[in-house]
Amino acid sequence: MKIPSAEVKKIAIFRALQLGDMLCAIPAIKALRHAYPNAKITLLGLPWGKSFTERFSDYFDDFIHFPGYPGLPEQIFKPADFTLFLEKVQQEKFDLAIQMQGNGSVINPMVELFGARYTAGYSKEGHYAPDNGLFMPYPDYGHEIERHLQLMEFLDIESQGSDLEYPLTTADYDSLDELNLKIEPKKYVCVHPGSRGSWRQWPVKYFAALADYCFEQGYQVVITGIKEEAEIVNDVISHMRHEAINTVGKTSMGGVAVLIQNAGMLISNCTGVSHIASAFKTPSIVISMDGEPQRWGPLDTRVHRTINWLESPDFHSVFRETVELVSLAS
Repeated sequence: MKIPSAEVKKIAIFRALQLGDMLCAIPAIKALRHAYPNAKITLLGLPWGKSFTERFSDYFDDFIHFPGYPGLPEQIFKPADFTLFLEKVQQEKFDLAIQMQGNGSVINPMVELFGARYTAGYSKEGHYAPDNGLFMPYPDYGHEIERHLQLMEFLDIESQGSDLEYPLTTADYDSLDELNLKIEPKKYVCVHPGSRGSWRQWPVKYFAALADYCFEQGYQVVITGIKEEAEIVNDVISHMRHEAINTVGKTSMGGVAVLIQNAGMLISNCTGVSHIASAFKTPSIVISMDGEPQRWGPLDTRVHRTINWLESPDFHSVFRETVELVSLAS
């Protein structure tokens, strides 16, 4: 390791992003935990990140809410809130702060303000980064999982593998049991048509067509989503010829994960749930609407079929992939 474990008792990881982004960083954070088993690791992230650190308590010990910064679109920047955040972080006296947000063109100066003994992460040519040998040029290529593992390798931290994870709790199973859905493991498919941005949502009629096909092959169809996605879920159901089980807004994220774990297949946009399916090795059809399937699609292309819709907007090719996955599961 470039930084001996004896010198690192407290680590801050800066990654203020959403579920899928966070899950793709877990293999790197697992490697970090293995390298520094006795260090206290704190995530600096978006408000929802607290529940993420609780779920991944094997890797994280604490959480600090990051309130936003100029140039980062996830939150509105409020100077007073940022000042309080920075004061709190500086009081922690971290030994190591790792910038895992992105290429660092916006935030590397901010991360150095954390006051950690060592600061590491990504850099971009022409933009500021500490000249300490701990910043690598951002690898603007390859899968998101592998980009973070490259950072660990750069820091002489040994990889512990690239598999994704999604720990489940008794409460997750209980929340699903309370719905009494009367479904059998591997005898249903999950359809998750929602996405954080409407521009990333595949047309509902196509979701409905795949769901109907799965129903005709003997599967029950379970539609999942958060309550804010009720409209798109209802649109999918209205386009279906067969009956579906609507769980939108009725389950926690953990409950949705249990559904995906036990499903015969998942059909979704390229969002956080696609990475949950990857963690459980649940076969999936993933529609990439952002033009970066090589970065965000599941690594196992046999079990998971990622279709670049922007490059090949052909429903029949997606249908053929679905037919093949169903035949493999039969």
